[in-house]
Amino acid sequence: MKTQEHHLSRRQVLSISALGCTVGLPGCATKANEPAASPPTPEKGEPKPMTTTIPALSGTHQMTPLPFSPSSLNGLSERLIRSHHENNYGGAVKNLNRVELELRQTNAETPAFVVAALRDRELTFRNSKSLHEAYFGNLGADGKCSGAVEKALAGAYGSLGRFEEHFRATGAGLGGWSGWVVLALELDTGALRTIGAGHHTQALAAGVPLLVMDMYEHSYQMDFGAAVPRYIDAFFNNVNWDKVNERMSRAERAVLALQG
Repeated sequence: MKTQEHHLSRRQVLSISALGCTVGLPGCATKANEPAASPPTPEKGEPKPMTTTIPALSGTHQMTPLPFSPSSLNGLSERLIRSHHENNYGGAVKNLNRVELELRQTNAETPAFVVAALRDRELTFRNSKSLHEAYFGNLGADGKCSGAVEKALAGAYGSLGRFEEHFRATGAGLGGWSGWVVLALELDTGALRTIGAGHHTQALAAGVPLLVMDMYEHSYQMDFGAAVPRYIDAFFNNVNWDKVNERMSRAERAVLALQG
């Protein structure tokens, strides 16, 4: 009698191995100008890929262009920004497309450990894509906080300066490691939360990201080496608080809608 492992095709093993590295690690990003990978051709005797359309697993995600000129930031070099956007963010988008196409082929006969590995990669790449888009989206301005978010942060933390201390300290705690710092609006409470995530798959379940800071080394090492505080200074000097205000306004409307 064949064991479950005998149903694992060479194609599935190779596909999962290729998707094994995360975009947060050096050398694991796909170059942005490479064509999107096609699903491997089945070997003789293997089932042909399923062709049923599954909108939830389209494998057609596209990169979002930078919302600012990469040479315009204060203290963050064009070389750093281009590399980060094209290689790390671009690698997440391409790998998400690849893993979605692999998941589209799974069925009741697919070994559970294969599905589990693919789902793990899917969450990593999907969150990396979303968080990178939020990160680049809240850069490109002069770092001067104003508007509704300034008042909301003062109410939640006692002052804007106290919030910034918390956010900076959270980033410093991730320095030399990896992760994200996120100011989020919690949909079920309407409260502002500062979250430190050690990797792409940690997130506040009901949180809408308002301000996102990438703390993976690829976001600062090229310019600052191990000088994490200098990178955090540069980040705050370039925050687009108008974008943060826009995100908060949408999130607050979502809170009201959820509360009926």
